[in-house]
Amino acid sequence: MRVALVNPNTSTATTDAMVEIDSHHEPTALAIAAAAVVKLAHKLAEFDAVIVSAFGDPGREQLARILSPVPVIGIGEASMAEAAKLSNNCFAVATTTPDLRASIQDMAAANGLGTALVGVRTPDGDAATLMSDARKTEEALAALIQLAVDADGARAVIIGGGPLALAARALAPRFRCPIVEPIPVAVARTVALLQPAHSLAQSHAGPGSTSDNLNRPGHGGAGGRL
Repeated sequence: MRVALVNPNTSTATTDAMVEIDSHHEPTALAIAAAAVVKLAHKLAEFDAVIVSAFGDPGREQLARILSPVPVIGIGEASMAEAAKLSNNCFAVATTTPDLRASIQDMAAANGLGTALVGVRTPDGDAATLMSDARKTEEALAALIQLAVDADGARAVIIGGGPLALAARALAPRFRCPIVEPIPVAVARTVALLQPAHSLAQSHAGPGSTSDNLNRPGHGGAGGRL
């Protein structure tokens, strides 16, 4: 099976444009990312599935319409579905970007999980400064997770952001509730969706098939085989 993992920072120009937008205009940054993702559609049609690897799922819906019937999975929607399942519809999101709060709530509602999302916890202060120190980022997220559990009653917490993956992995053993890491969850969901078709293709391909080889993502943030 061939799966493309799309990084919405698809070019230097896009990244620079997003960096220039200050933290009070995060929705505008998401719109720029969405446009960049959609522009990749012509390069993605050959893949069996596509994963949009930004927590706000920028461009996912538009890309899904263009590429249909190819599945397009967002790490945001996938992690929310997993957290809802693990928590019996009582989960929270901890993220370092305060201005994503409204878009996270909107994404939960759009996926039928508006009431299951019991809180979105973000730190005080400048996100960029916090993210520049891995240890401080991890401790800030730990405090947010504890707050989500104690104050919101969350029974699972998503670490909202692909770049926070290492922190999520380090934090998981520290808490009794599930800590959901978006990218692995999205990959697992994609594989589950494709497995029946892939198994059928393998049965026709016979011995010696190489379709399982992993081809790492290339330039532009898109590409790969699973």
